[in-house]
Amino acid sequence: MGFLIGSLAAAVGAPEPALRLLISILVGYPLALVYHNFMYKQSTTIRHIYFAISGFLLIVFNYGFDVYHSLIAILFTYVIANVLYAKPKHLVIINFIFHMAYLLLAYYFTESDEYDIIWTMPHCVLVLRLIGLGFSIADGLKKPESLSKDQKESALTRIPSLLEITAYTYFPACCLVGPQFPFRRYERFMNKEFERYKGHVRSGLTRFGLGIFYLAIRQIGAGFLPDEYFLEEEFQAYVWWHKYILLAIWGKLALYKYVSCWLLAEGAATCFGLSFVGIKEDGSEDWSACSNIKLEMFEKASKLGHYVLSFNVNTNHWVAENVYKRLKFLNNRTISYASALFFLALWHGFHTGYYMSFFMEYLTITFERQISNIYDGLANGPKGNLVKSTPSQVVIFILRQIYTLVGMGWCLVPFVFLSYDKWFSVYKTFNYIGFVLLVPWFLGHFIYNQFFRPPKKNVKSGGETRAPSSKVATD
Repeated sequence: MGFLIGSLAAAVGAPEPALRLLISILVGYPLALVYHNFMYKQSTTIRHIYFAISGFLLIVFNYGFDVYHSLIAILFTYVIANVLYAKPKHLVIINFIFHMAYLLLAYYFTESDEYDIIWTMPHCVLVLRLIGLGFSIADGLKKPESLSKDQKESALTRIPSLLEITAYTYFPACCLVGPQFPFRRYERFMNKEFERYKGHVRSGLTRFGLGIFYLAIRQIGAGFLPDEYFLEEEFQAYVWWHKYILLAIWGKLALYKYVSCWLLAEGAATCFGLSFVGIKEDGSEDWSACSNIKLEMFEKASKLGHYVLSFNVNTNHWVAENVYKRLKFLNNRTISYASALFFLALWHGFHTGYYMSFFMEYLTITFERQISNIYDGLANGPKGNLVKSTPSQVVIFILRQIYTLVGMGWCLVPFVFLSYDKWFSVYKTFNYIGFVLLVPWFLGHFIYNQFFRPPKKNVKSGGETRAPSSKVATD
């Protein structure tokens, strides 16, 4: 088998680990077919076993003996949940620390200067799933009024069995690249709560088709514009505007690698019938619960915030529920948001590129909110008609599109090149344009707020008070 996969990888010009991963994602579709034709009417126990064995074998196919790491993780969460069920705070803390420490130690001993497709990749997906399971068990012991809407929906009133946790963790459509979903969804799926809705196959195959489409664009594009091209002398010789056009195109292609994998994984999960949400206003079925990409917003993005909202949706939702919202005791949205981004960077690994990329996200989202506030003030002020005029809107639209496309490529450079020497070298090629624009902006914004911003009236007291600086917040 190894020889055949290696030969096929050489024939198509792809790394063997990447080809194994793609094959494993695609295997989710025949596994869904087998499930609905032969396993669906079996007992719950048999179906749990089917999912557990299927996912386990997929990980073995990709990473061999290293599958034992996931078995340790599953067993630990099961044991700690039973031992500390009466002490939910201790359960959450110990479960969280164990899984993150295990993952970070793995990164420490295995990371290279490249993007490695090794056992740590599915393990980081598993870590969020099992940490989330710990939170769900603990939430089931809390008063409902202390929980958010999503936390109420995912809270568990019992500890799942070892078989259930194993099947949930190894669910074959989602065990390699995600998406994340709570155990409560898996439980509802196993209880056949979604069985009367029949649109899962059509919706799943639609996402499959889109996944293949984006994968083809990514592979063709990468052949003409590979990542390493930015480091070659030929690229250095281009005029500045040519470089920025290529940066914008490359940024889209870099994202398409993730988009294609997520669409294919989502399609498989949907074909199983896992991802039902509800009935839309037009009467159609919504099968988007396992969607990790909001394609329409992603393709129509006119600011970087649209990419943040539309990309890696389920992981970002997990972080919002289990990191950001659980830091509300800090009573500071800026700190909570920064902490959530730091967690995401740490979860990815130790490469400096991850931290710079998420730092750039923090800066650009803050910048966009400040610009939005200024625009709203101008549009609603004495010069509002000029700002809203057709010529002004055309200019604004063009500038936003240039900023969004080039800015996305700029923010992705560290994430893709990972090591400081590489991403800093690429930034140098672009004359550090992101820093050249953002640093003076934030400095000027700070000085203006501190010394020149006119006071605004305090409605309650009728007096005057200094208007506060804008804060970073999440919706």
